[in-house]
Amino acid sequence: MAHDGDNEGHGGFQATGIANQNQLPPWLAATRPDVVLMHLGTNDIWANTPATSILAAYGTLVDQMRAANPNMKIILAKIIPMEPAGCTWCPPGVAALNNAIPGWAAAKTTAQSPITVVDQFTGFDPVADTIGDGVHPDDSGFQKMSDRWYPALTAILGGGTPPADTTPPTVPSGLAVTVSCTLTVTLRWTASTDNVGVTGYDIYHASNGGTFTPAGTTTATSFSEPFNGLFQYQVRARDAAGNTSAFTAPVTAVPPPCPTSPPPDTQPPTTPGTPTATVTCGSVTLSWAASADNVAVTGYEIWRASGTTGGTFSSVGTSTTTSFTQTGVGGFRYQIRARDAAGNTSPFTSPITVMTPACPTPSPSGACTAVYSQAGDWPGAFQGQVTVTNTGGTATTGWTVTLTFPGGRQITQIWGGRTDGTTGPYTITNENYNGTLAPGASTTFGFLASGTAASPTLTCTRTPPA
Repeated sequence: MAHDGDNEGHGGFQATGIANQNQLPPWLAATRPDVVLMHLGTNDIWANTPATSILAAYGTLVDQMRAANPNMKIILAKIIPMEPAGCTWCPPGVAALNNAIPGWAAAKTTAQSPITVVDQFTGFDPVADTIGDGVHPDDSGFQKMSDRWYPALTAILGGGTPPADTTPPTVPSGLAVTVSCTLTVTLRWTASTDNVGVTGYDIYHASNGGTFTPAGTTTATSFSEPFNGLFQYQVRARDAAGNTSAFTAPVTAVPPPCPTSPPPDTQPPTTPGTPTATVTCGSVTLSWAASADNVAVTGYEIWRASGTTGGTFSSVGTSTTTSFTQTGVGGFRYQIRARDAAGNTSPFTSPITVMTPACPTPSPSGACTAVYSQAGDWPGAFQGQVTVTNTGGTATTGWTVTLTFPGGRQITQIWGGRTDGTTGPYTITNENYNGTLAPGASTTFGFLASGTAASPTLTCTRTPPA
């Protein structure tokens, strides 16, 4: 697949995939940039990848940029909102990533190779500024993104005169204050918007009837400090140009009535539901309905006795969820009880009997395996990933995966591998950079395909044979 290295936008690509598959260095070698603009992570969020993994990929990519050019200037975006149909995890995923970006960039920036953060999120409307899918910008969305890139880019390049920003942010809304029984004041509010980007908030406090003075600043939409009396609080927003919004209306911090010492908890949880067993060779997974408690259930104790009759039960583990996996071969009986933070335990469930068979001895002629996972889907298309693992005893020099979809689905785009045609069954071979696999090593290739999501049938062969 060809790439425009001066303006890279790769459909379906993920920051983690680019980093893990070492795809960036050849692009850098081909284009030799001095400045890189990064708006990366949308597809990772769609695939439900956590912000910590995306930031780790950012770190790998920035290190590769600096290896190619020690003076690299990097402009990193807090990504635009995304609200595609059915992706309930996308908005909180974007928020988690964007909230973490400023701190990550501050720790990663250097004088020789600075990282500038640009807020592409604030003021971007996922309905009005996209083509209707809640993800891909339309012309108004592109214009908003351009308006955010321009000041940061001209400041680095030293060319042109960006227009002076004299527009203040909007006033933060919904300011609310709570005081905990540990005497901590917490303020929360709804974010302001700005024509370029909100860079932070100023928090002021005053003793009752006194003059407001600075209490602190934050880049988040919350702030905490110790309770030191009946203080009033107000908040204002600021942007990079120094413009500040008007202050919010003041709110007063009043501590709630708090018990001096709670009564001891002597009530045990209810008995968990009778467990069910899912047996595979060499292991069993137990599942059960949750217990209830007057305060909170903190976990479950799993007890086991050897044999289908008789024997003494003893603890084999704990779980904070309503499932538990245990290895072993033979006949066993299991029972479960719940516990709470005070140490109260429920009665045990009725025992269940489980027979766990031994696993068959694997064939000595291992070669390679191909395992499919779905990375995302949307109306009329979906994204998949295949992990290829060398299960032989010697290194591979290449691999081939045969991929067959049910119902005529077709691959429309592929990365990390090469395909022999546009209709299935597909024969997919390695790229030059990922054909060599040590014993036990893995690599991946991904693809976009038409139609509703479906798991393909996969076979894997390797070169040389195992």
